[in-house]
Amino acid sequence: MADQTRISTNKAPKPVGLYPHARRVGNLLFLSGVGPRVAGSDDIDSGVPGLKLDKNGNFIEFDFEAQCRNVFENVKTILEESGSSWENLVDVTVFLVNMKRDFHVYNRVYAEYFKDNQPCRTTVEINSLPTPIAIELKCIATID
Repeated sequence: MADQTRISTNKAPKPVGLYPHARRVGNLLFLSGVGPRVAGSDDIDSGVPGLKLDKNGNFIEFDFEAQCRNVFENVKTILEESGSSWENLVDVTVFLVNMKRDFHVYNRVYAEYFKDNQPCRTTVEINSLPTPIAIELKCIATID
């Protein structure tokens, strides 16, 4: 069996379940689903940039671009804490809760972050995520 290492860091948002931020197997790094929450915030409802909810869970503020940028920064942090880098990403799976509303913004922000490194990418729409976020990334990278 290949050498496996679980990786967790307090520099990224705490997972909402029992799983590590990433797992290294040989020279591959598999990231768990990464959302746009802010590191250090245990509040899964209010620790998201560009998102404010009322007491009933309805949107008061919604800024999808802010969520995109923060999820990319969270992925970068986990990669670097794991001994990898943004340039080592080889595959990105993107989960959006509203493709029609959000894809054009996501695609524009994605192009800014990935103009040099262009990993394989799959984007799918899903009904919901475990928290009120609108985007989550699942990534695979290499470690030199």
